[in-house]
This record gives sequence, C-alpha cells and structure tokens, in this order.
Amino acid sequence: MSPSPTTPSLFPAPASKPSAKPASGPWISAHCDGGARGNPGPAGFGALVQDADGAVLAELSEFLGIQTNNYAEYSGLLASIDYALTHGHRRLRVVSDSELMVKQIQGKYQVKSPILRPLYDQAKKKIAQLDGFEITHALRHKNKDADRLANQAMDRGMRRGM
Repeated sequence: MSPSPTTPSLFPAPASKPSAKPASGPWISAHCDGGARGNPGPAGFGALVQDADGAVLAELSEFLGIQTNNYAEYSGLLASIDYALTHGHRRLRVVSDSELMVKQIQGKYQVKSPILRPLYDQAKKKIAQLDGFEITHALRHKNKDADRLANQAMDRGMRRGM
C-alpha cells in the first residue's frame, strides 16, 4: 500500500542540492597602497575600506620599518584582506596602484623575489578564505586616499627616530 498524499513517508525525497554557493553579503572595497622612502627605506602602507555604498568602514595605516616598496604594497593588501576576514565580510574588491602586485595575485606574473614570496603565499591563503575576491590595478591618481594613509604611516615612523 502506497502512502496517501497526507501521510508522511518514511523516506522523504532528497533535498535538492544548491547549484552555487549562496550569496554571502555585499561586496566591500579596499583601496590599498604601500611606499618606501628609499628602496629599501622607511616604509608604510595605507588602505581605505568602504562598504558597497561608499561609506568608509576603516582607514588602515601602519609603519613597517625599513622595507621595500613592494613589501609595503603587499602589506597593504594583507591588511585589507585581514580587515575583511576579521569583520565578517566575505567578498572583497581591492584596488591598488601596484601593477606588479596586482598581476602577481592575478597569476599573470611570477613571484621571483624571495622576500615577496611568503607575502604572496600568505595573501593567496587568506584570499581562499573569502567567498569572492577581485583585484584591479588603478593609476596612482585614482588611489589618493590610500596613498595619503601610506604617507601618514611613513611620517609617523620617521618621527620616531628612524
């Protein structure tokens, strides 16, 4: 005897599998920059993190000591990713004026520097924890806020007696 439409079955139909990951919230964006006065020299990074509507979520800025410009650029990227992960944002768009770093993260350039390789590896591991990630290159004049924050970091560090 088959169950009637109102009788629950002992073997319910299997649930359908979702075809894609469910949306994980809105995208946030980060404009990041790094710099060194001298290369290497006193270095710092800056990042401006915004929500989908353009409201500022955070201004990140840190002095890095004596480092290269590329080290500082990667540090800005890592700080942006860390911010997204620690604040529960699952999708991140990054804008940077470092063509080298952007193309390395995109897989278009190899990472040959033994100093940058660990930073690259760390960035890729953190990016894998996000549900969505995009990175694009912008010319310096389109990255002014991040540049300002990076310069503030270098200024702070150099006043400490570097």
